[in-house]
Amino acid sequence: MKKPLTLTRFGFLASAAALAFACNKSEPSGPAAGTAAPAEPSAPKIVKLAFVTNNASEFWKIAQAGVRKYESESKVQVDVKMPSNGTTAEQNEILENLSSQGYDAIAVSAIAPADQVPVLDKVAAKTKLITFDSDAPKSKRLLYIGTNNVEAGKALGAEIVKMLPNGGKMAVFVGTLSADNAKERLSGIEQAIAGKKIEIVDKREDNTDRAKARSNVEDIVNAHRDLNLVAGLWSYNGPAIVAALEALGKKGKIQAAVFDEEEQTLQGIASDTVTVTVVQKPFQFGYLSAKWMHELATKPDAMATIPANKIVDTGVEVINKANVADFRAKLAEMKK
Repeated sequence: MKKPLTLTRFGFLASAAALAFACNKSEPSGPAAGTAAPAEPSAPKIVKLAFVTNNASEFWKIAQAGVRKYESESKVQVDVKMPSNGTTAEQNEILENLSSQGYDAIAVSAIAPADQVPVLDKVAAKTKLITFDSDAPKSKRLLYIGTNNVEAGKALGAEIVKMLPNGGKMAVFVGTLSADNAKERLSGIEQAIAGKKIEIVDKREDNTDRAKARSNVEDIVNAHRDLNLVAGLWSYNGPAIVAALEALGKKGKIQAAVFDEEEQTLQGIASDTVTVTVVQKPFQFGYLSAKWMHELATKPDAMATIPANKIVDTGVEVINKANVADFRAKLAEMKK
């Protein structure tokens, strides 16, 4: 009689292995058939922002402090570019390079707004473009942040009227009168002194050449022996005026009224070489420019929040002997 068929131990293990293999083939452990694997999350886009000044004066270090404050708050980076020579050609080259490098937003203080419209519009076609300090309203910039320069000129002009109550002769010094901020400040001064027997006998440009800024003052003071007052429209003109008047022995004999808060200007007020300066708020230029650039570059609805006149007026302050010490302390705190 034959024995019934039985599985050996080896045969049983082999059969179990085959069954397990078959099960593994029919039930894959990965995603279901026909379903793509989930994509790896992409890294957030790095926002590229740039703040372009019109020269490399001390004034812009205050604005840079404002930029850095916004950077620390928002965790973005803003590249600050300062044209070392302060020429239109140099600034245009910076702007064109930035726009070709894919910057999401650029803020600029235009050196020669009317002449730069073609370049500015070319940049505006590639990125979000705003202006600060010196506007270019005929360009396609989205927004201007800074001083109402006509009103600032009127504020300085009102101080000049107080300084020359019986009228007199004055001269004006600036980098270039082609810049809107210079033209507008001068216009404000002229409006304020109209009918006050105050005559502007000369206007001199220095094209941001610091040595020329000083020599211009010396030349005019020597040429007009009856000059009563000198006015500086750009930030470095104040220190140039201080140096020239002190070197010529004219401190206290020719009065000075200037713009902005360069340290030598504030020292000149403290030592009675300068009577008054009308200061802008460059810290706000930097902080607000960085903020607006960031929002325009990252928030689709930011365009709708731009003011109807496309201007954010940061205002001015009048600094004289009475308040210069307090102002210098506040300025030192802002620069930290």
